[in-house]
Amino acid sequence: MHLGRLARLELTESEVDHYTEQLGQILGAIEAISDVAADDIPPTSHPIPVVNVYREDVALPGLDREDFAVGAPAWEDDRFLVPRILDEPA
Repeated sequence: MHLGRLARLELTESEVDHYTEQLGQILGAIEAISDVAADDIPPTSHPIPVVNVYREDVALPGLDREDFAVGAPAWEDDRFLVPRILDEPA
């Protein structure tokens, strides 16, 4: 009931019983993990070391606008021209 009040939940008696059982299972699982954990083994998130692979961030030349404007159905002011889909003024 106290946790329900802290979470600002209005719980019925059956919900309290149900959540009490679930919370007990969660705490039991944590206790089982604590029993297995040894003091000489550091906690880890992965069983093997994880290393990010980075590449140099190099700017490369892109396409010229004229190259892809040729294939556009409509082109205006260096942009694709598409039909308006909203009724809002431009």
